[in-house]
Amino acid sequence: MTEDGGATSPEPEPQPQPQPKDPLRRSRTSSAWIAVVLLALVLVVLIIFIAQNTQRVEVSFFGWDGHTPLAVALMIAAAGGLLLAAIAATLRMWQIRRRVRRT
Repeated sequence: MTEDGGATSPEPEPQPQPQPKDPLRRSRTSSAWIAVVLLALVLVVLIIFIAQNTQRVEVSFFGWDGHTPLAVALMIAAAGGLLLAAIAATLRMWQIRRRVRRT
């Protein structure tokens, strides 16, 4: 209400202007480039790791005995751990998808 007792109508809010597309926005190509650079850095770290762990160790696994560089043994163990984690994650995703389809 105004001082003279009359009602006022609210002023219309200005409509927000659409933002122009940023010419420097992220694209698939830039994402791929970032991934390549990060993978190259990981590769450099792995090469350093392998170069520093060249001493030979004895490895025994289910009756198999052998000698291999320490870095190779650790990389095989890490790959095995990643494989087990991937299997567990895949089984969990299948379980969730099955539950979603049922509902």
